[in-house]
Amino acid sequence: MIVGAFLLSTSLWAKTIVPLSVNIEEDDQPAGNGNPRTPIEVPLVYIEDYTLSFETNHPDYILTLKDEDGYVVYTTTVFSTDIEVILPSTLSGDYEVNLVMGNWLFTGWINL
Repeated sequence: MIVGAFLLSTSLWAKTIVPLSVNIEEDDQPAGNGNPRTPIEVPLVYIEDYTLSFETNHPDYILTLKDEDGYVVYTTTVFSTDIEVILPSTLSGDYEVNLVMGNWLFTGWINL
């Protein structure tokens, strides 16, 4: 039970978990990850200042930040070997975070 309480915490040390939801990016693509009994795993992403941290052993993602008006202000590829991405310090405000992995779109919000 202690483990469950720890997993529900929104902070790990000084880092904050970025809550992500999952969607299918292309509506005409079949849902699923190839195994009908296995749900897609939402990535664990943390933020501290301008640094996004990823778990080890994650797949490649395309990272996009959109401002509150929906304009793309930053994009990069997060390779499976990357555990951190440092965002530009010129960004300030609320941003939608999009991580694309194949047909899967993981979405959340961060404040810089």
